[in-house]
Amino acid sequence: MTQIFAYISFQNGVADDIAMEYPTAAAKIDAGASLTAVVTGSGADPDKVANEMTGLYKEVIKIDNAELAYPNAEIVRKALANVIPAGSIVLAPHSTFGMDLAPGLSVKMDAAYGADIVDFEGVDGSLLKASRQELGGAVNTHVTLDVSSGAVITVRPGSFAAAEGSAGGSVTDKSDAAGDLSAKRKFLEVVQAEVGDVDITKSDVLVSIGRGIGEEENIEIAEDLAKAMKAVVSCSRPIVDAKWLEKGRQVGTSGKTVKPKVYMAMGISGSFQHMGGIKGNPYIVAVNKNPKAPIFQVADLGIVEDIIDFMPALTDAVNEL
Repeated sequence: MTQIFAYISFQNGVADDIAMEYPTAAAKIDAGASLTAVVTGSGADPDKVANEMTGLYKEVIKIDNAELAYPNAEIVRKALANVIPAGSIVLAPHSTFGMDLAPGLSVKMDAAYGADIVDFEGVDGSLLKASRQELGGAVNTHVTLDVSSGAVITVRPGSFAAAEGSAGGSVTDKSDAAGDLSAKRKFLEVVQAEVGDVDITKSDVLVSIGRGIGEEENIEIAEDLAKAMKAVVSCSRPIVDAKWLEKGRQVGTSGKTVKPKVYMAMGISGSFQHMGGIKGNPYIVAVNKNPKAPIFQVADLGIVEDIIDFMPALTDAVNEL
């Protein structure tokens, strides 16, 4: 039976959304696999998160150590390598931290490494078939991992359906088994990004614009739509790079993480860097004149149209209502 361990990342005592996706991902790897969640940290937060995870996972391992108060990948690697049995498959988020954690962990565990996986086709003998995306999501790549000695895999957030919680699991404290957690690098401080004139993380509805907006003068069209919908205008990285909107409006792995109820993706291709900043399973409406844009793969409603024509028409319709 395949042993799968899911590393649970969290912020301020709240597990990241991908924690709900791991059970679905694990079932696609091996429906009969043994799935265990692993929570690391220090103090009350790991206790809280570990107890909450018992609703999704039958087994939860907690590693509590003062050195884990801040998620230093060098230290977490040591703890996981000492606690997780050799030959296991480890799932981690394809996030900034996950990309720091996973490659080195695969070396420590002498295991295969898979990065930014968006789907699994199951284990056939010692081979695990998986899929990832290249060129900003324009191309799907099928990869095969030899998991005979285990594997460490980063999973792209939002790629799998959220599992429903009904496991009724239990927590096992393996803090003593984590071993020496000294490190050559240490955490200094967290520097919060400036919020700017608008905090897009607090909005229930976002009208988000990308390259399809064409030119800076057209941003007014998006602002009119946002006003009609009682929303806020956000954007993808190219708009910030062009200095058309401030950094505080950017959604993505290098911008803000948002959890709106409705996300209007206007002229946005849908690269994983951008989609990585969208959490909470919002209703996504995508409008793009390119019918092959990756955003349509995750959108709840997709419309092939030029946003310069579409947004004013939608604004009029909303105002009429």
